[in-house]
Amino acid sequence: MDAVELVPGLYFLRFPVGHVYLWRDPDGLTLVDTGLPGSAGAIAEAVRGLGCRPEDVRRVVLTHFHEDHVGSAAAVAGWGGAEVCAHRADAPYIRGEAAGPPPVLEADWERELHRRVTAGLPAEPPAPVRVDRELADGDVLEFGGGARVVAVPGHTPGSLALHLPGPGVLFTGDTVARAPDGRVMRGVFNADPAGTEASFRRLAELAPEVVCFGHGEPLVSGSPGGPATAPGWVPPDAG
Repeated sequence: MDAVELVPGLYFLRFPVGHVYLWRDPDGLTLVDTGLPGSAGAIAEAVRGLGCRPEDVRRVVLTHFHEDHVGSAAAVAGWGGAEVCAHRADAPYIRGEAAGPPPVLEADWERELHRRVTAGLPAEPPAPVRVDRELADGDVLEFGGGARVVAVPGHTPGSLALHLPGPGVLFTGDTVARAPDGRVMRGVFNADPAGTEASFRRLAELAPEVVCFGHGEPLVSGSPGGPATAPGWVPPDAG
């Protein structure tokens, strides 16, 4: 698998379901999400393609507990002792200590989409993985010049986003998605749809230059459909 460089230091690993992102610092790599179970080999291939080793992954940040984001976390965590980070509210689900809440499916189209998506997922749940660091809103992680944790409950109780103010990068997890037609939209399959809407609006206020979605192609300022003009990517008081 090739790692697509979006801006210096930031790489996009495109998967059919659940994208993965890499941030490269001089002292090692940070991985944001890990895709479905069985994705570790492709991630390792992308890491080697950058001239690094899998054990150079120092940190894994999981945006929420769903299997298309944590599915390969146990395998990646075993490469070289990477620190695994997740919001404290989702940590018990990621560790396998409890079952996370199911989504509230609001419309027929969402129920049909959920049926089709889940039909293509592995039958077995992802392997539980340790969480070394439980995160909360406002915490700062030591990569990308300081990555601020933004709690965005709604998609799951412990969904989080990461904002890198220096390079203007935002990792949204599944709170925000990008449709195939390029439209930026609230994520689907939410445990608390109203909470997700509020979290979506909070992220829009950050006015990022680069937006990295769990589902859908990333947006880079200055490119067609970039964050400043993408349909639906507006602050709460806009039209």
